[in-house]
Amino acid sequence: MKIHEYQAKQLMVLHNIPIPKGGVAKTAEEAKDVASQVGGNRLVVKAQIHAGGRGKGGGIKIADSPEGVEKVAGAMLGSRLVTPQTGPEGKVIRRVLVEEAVDIFQEMFFGITVDRGRECPLIIVGKEGGIEIEELAKMSPEKIVNEWIDSSLGLRPFQISKIFFALGLDASLKEPIKQLLGNLYKLFIDKDCSLAEINPLVVTQEGRVLALDAKLNFDDNALYRHKDVTEMRDVLEEELLEVEASKYNLNYIKLYGNVGCMVNGAGLAMATMDVIKLVGGEPANFLDVGGGATVEMVKNGLRILVSDPNVKGIMINIFGGILRCDTLAKGLIEAASEINLEVPIVIRMEGTNVDVGRKLLNESGLKLIVAETMREAAQKVVASIRR
Repeated sequence: MKIHEYQAKQLMVLHNIPIPKGGVAKTAEEAKDVASQVGGNRLVVKAQIHAGGRGKGGGIKIADSPEGVEKVAGAMLGSRLVTPQTGPEGKVIRRVLVEEAVDIFQEMFFGITVDRGRECPLIIVGKEGGIEIEELAKMSPEKIVNEWIDSSLGLRPFQISKIFFALGLDASLKEPIKQLLGNLYKLFIDKDCSLAEINPLVVTQEGRVLALDAKLNFDDNALYRHKDVTEMRDVLEEELLEVEASKYNLNYIKLYGNVGCMVNGAGLAMATMDVIKLVGGEPANFLDVGGGATVEMVKNGLRILVSDPNVKGIMINIFGGILRCDTLAKGLIEAASEINLEVPIVIRMEGTNVDVGRKLLNESGLKLIVAETMREAAQKVVASIRR
């Protein structure tokens, strides 16, 4: 789960991580009021959307007065911001963050994520900030410091010292950096984050250390432990079909093709999408109904697929293990009685109770295209769309 920058900063404040003075606003008038409270003659107005690259898209502006902030916020709010991470459709700006502008002496990148290969947290520090860490890794890999953390021991003092000295900072900054890094790691662990990122972390001309930007992502499987984080979810920032799928415990990600996919198992889903691409098609989604899918889950999965106007054909690829083929068949039959299935549906299924499942489908009267192999199914669904 993702949250907005202003929400991430609220959590950072609770963990004693310093941030610029500011506040969030939903209207131009509120933005002006926040600017008046912040004070100063240089203020920053930042669009709040779930995407990076806001500066490149015009989502970060400088103003020199509360009236200037009001004007900038008025132009931003309600508009659609397109960045390299939003896709061409962009995202609607519903909130802005108004903050003091600071005089930057030095910028850095601080991030913590999970190294799944080593099964432990990984601290990534960049000697330059304000740019994407992927770009820094390409251009200047020697400016990146990686430090793996033993989860049973936590972040140890010598590791903080190692990171600090690798950055080549002035000795006067050792204590502030030590506290900030320790607090960021504590936040990462306490809130079950999958990512905690400050980019840039800045040292101001006055020697202040501040999280100028903040990004926190959370492990969905641990949200039941964090009601405060769950309440921060902004479904308006998410794809509507993905929100709908989450209500039924379906693993769904919308893509940009026209072949709807329903599969049981993430690995099989990835292989199915690959096969569709290999025969010249474009997947419209990733939909894993899971090994323990019920009739209700199958029915709602199909309903979500057909509600996507881009879907012109559907490929169902099921290997019956925990999810039996007769359960899939019953879900399809129930869905057909409630949904107008106008697009062609190609089905390939094997495994537990496959004969029972095929018998149910044959007797249902549904117009289905049957395939024996994954490749044949992909070819048939792509061909049905091109007719």
